[in-house]
Amino acid sequence: MSEKLIELLMSWGIPERTATSQIEYLVGSTIPFAIWETVYTTVLATIFAYVIGLPLGIILVTGEREGIRPLSPVLMKVLNTVVNLLRSVPFLILMVCVKPISRLILGTSIGTVASIVPLTLAAAPFVARVVESSLREMDRGVIEAAQSMGCSPWEIVTKVMLPECRPSLITGLTTASITILSYGAMAGTIGGGGLGAMALLRGYGRQETVVLYVAVIFLVILVQIIQSIGTAVAVRTDRRIQHTQTKRRKGK
Repeated sequence: MSEKLIELLMSWGIPERTATSQIEYLVGSTIPFAIWETVYTTVLATIFAYVIGLPLGIILVTGEREGIRPLSPVLMKVLNTVVNLLRSVPFLILMVCVKPISRLILGTSIGTVASIVPLTLAAAPFVARVVESSLREMDRGVIEAAQSMGCSPWEIVTKVMLPECRPSLITGLTTASITILSYGAMAGTIGGGGLGAMALLRGYGRQETVVLYVAVIFLVILVQIIQSIGTAVAVRTDRRIQHTQTKRRKGK
C-alpha cells in the first residue's frame, strides 16, 4: 500500500525521497494521534470557556440598567471593557502573552496541554458575547410575565431565559467550538500540537504539501462533523420547528 502511494506521489512530480518521507509519516500513528490531540484540546477548551463565558454573558444581559438584576454601572462598564479588550487581541499574540500563566498553572508553556490555557482565555469573551446575543433575542414580554408571577432573578434565568433560548445557545456553542478548533490549529505555530502543528510545522515548514493537505482535509472533516451535530441538536430543541412539524403531520 505504501509503495503504491509513493509511486502515485512520484507520478505527480514529487521526488522519491520526499514522497517516501511523507508517506512514512502519514501511514504511522501520526494522524490518529493528531486528531485525538485536536479533539480533546477543543473539547476541554470549549468546556472551560463556557464555565467562564456563560455566567459572564448572563451577567452582561441581566446586570444592565433594564435587566432583571441590575448591577453597578461601573462594574458593567469594566466587564464590557475587559471582554472587548480580550476579543480585540489576535489569538497568536494573546497566546504569547499568557505563556507565563500557562507555565504557572501547568508547569510548561509548550505542548498540546499548555495550549488549553490561551485557548480558554481567547474563547471565553467570545462565548460571553455569543451567550449575550442569544439571550437578547428573547421576547421581553416573557420575562415580564415571569416577573409578574413573582419569579426570582435566578428562576427567570434558569427556568425561563436559558430554556427558551436553548436553540440559539446550541448554535452559539457550535460556532464557538469551531472557532476554538481554528484557534487550536493556529496554536501549532508556537508549540501547540494536533492537526495544526502537523499542517504548519511538518507540512508548510518542510514543504511537504501532501502532509499539509491531509491535515487540512481532516480539519475540514472535523468542522463538518461539529456543524452537522450542532445544527441537528439545535433543530431538535427548537419548539417552533417542532410545533410546525406537528401541525403538518396533523394536516396530513
